[in-house]
Amino acid sequence: MINLILFGKPGSGKGTQAEFVKKKYGLIHISTGDVFRYNISKKTELGLLAKSYMEKGDLVPDNVTIKMLEAEVNKSPNAKGFIFDGFPRTTLQAEILDDFLQNKNLSITMTIALDVDEDILTERLIKRGKESGRVDDQDKSKIKNRFEEYNNKTSKLIEYYNNQNKFYQVEGLGDINEITQRIYNLIDTKI
Repeated sequence: MINLILFGKPGSGKGTQAEFVKKKYGLIHISTGDVFRYNISKKTELGLLAKSYMEKGDLVPDNVTIKMLEAEVNKSPNAKGFIFDGFPRTTLQAEILDDFLQNKNLSITMTIALDVDEDILTERLIKRGKESGRVDDQDKSKIKNRFEEYNNKTSKLIEYYNNQNKFYQVEGLGDINEITQRIYNLIDTKI
């Protein structure tokens, strides 16, 4: 079984690359953003709570995120593996995810970070926000806040997964297919 974590700053291409990896390796893609949007659109209690944080450009609290993700994993007990996109974002979340997976006799195989410059990401997010109508992608101050949150919290995951020999960084600039191939090459050398 392969369990991957794909992370990077907002707009780095996590969702796009996760779709390619999912298809090639037969994994279940669990995107925090998609899970949030689903719960928000269904106006679940957790979804409305998540929405209030997202509209401010803040990260959703761990307990809300984890409850949503556990439900997603539990929907697919016979999966070949999972690709987590946008989670974990903090060391605490990583520890909780490890414990949750360990209780199911599973573990994270590797983490892949997409590395892209913030100026390029800001342009991508504003364009995406205009096309999709996503409020949190149209405001430069909210985007900057999301990058700061990432830098302050998420980047600490590098040390956590490096200590487990499970952290790998991939250049996230260039043609989508080139980036995808870089990721495939990395996965194929590790499984």
